[in-house]
Amino acid sequence: MALTQMQIIQSLGEAMAWFERELQWGVPPTELRHLSGRIGELYAALITNGQMATEVNQQGYDVVSAIGDRVSVKTTAMMGSSGHISFNPNTLDKVDRVIILRINTEEMQIETLLNEPTSKAIELMGSPNINGKVSIALSKLISAPKDSADIPVIKTADFETYTIQELENGTIEVVANGELVSPAKPALRKLAAKFNIGLLNGNGNPYNTRQLGSLLIKAILSQNEGDNA
Repeated sequence: MALTQMQIIQSLGEAMAWFERELQWGVPPTELRHLSGRIGELYAALITNGQMATEVNQQGYDVVSAIGDRVSVKTTAMMGSSGHISFNPNTLDKVDRVIILRINTEEMQIETLLNEPTSKAIELMGSPNINGKVSIALSKLISAPKDSADIPVIKTADFETYTIQELENGTIEVVANGELVSPAKPALRKLAAKFNIGLLNGNGNPYNTRQLGSLLIKAILSQNEGDNA
C-alpha cells in the first residue's frame, strides 16, 4: 500500500532519529548503509511528491515521482570531497532522473547534491571501472551550493533582525537582514545566549544545527505568544 505524504514525513523523521541515535552510540556511518538508503528514498519520495518503488529491489530505480519519473536515489554519509557514487550502467536506461543525497552527520541534515535528468547525470560519469560500474566523483557535486528554495518551510520564528526557518527536511536556515547566513551555527549560538539556552544536550554533547535551531524557534515563538497575551 502506498504511503501518504504525511506518513512519509513521519517515517523520515523516525528514520533520522534512529540514524542519529546509532551515531551517538558510536556506530560508524559506513555500517548504516541500509538505514541511510531508506532515509534517502523517503526524502526523495517527499521532494518529488512521489512513492517508493512497489517492488523490492526494483531494477534501476527506487522512487516514482508524482509525474511518473522513475528516480534512482543514491545516499551517502561521506563528508568532504573524496569518494564517488557508483551506478550500474546496464539499468540507467530504466531511469528518468537521478537524485544524490548526503546525510550531513555533523548537522544531521539531508543535503541534495544532485537532482537532474539521467542524461545530465551521465555527463558527470566517468568510464566504467574493472567491475563495469560507472561513477560520479563527489568533488563534482559539492563544489557549488544547492538551492533549497523548493523545500517547504514548516516553522518560522522572527527575532530582532533574524529569521530562523525549519525546512521540511529538517534543515535550519538563518536569515539576517534579508541575507542567508551560512554557516548557520555561529548565529544560532549567538541567539542562544540571548535566550539563556545552553549549547550542550543532556549527555554533555554540543547541540547540532538542527537541534539548536529547533530549540530557538520554540523559545522565540513562546516569547512572542507571551508578548501578545
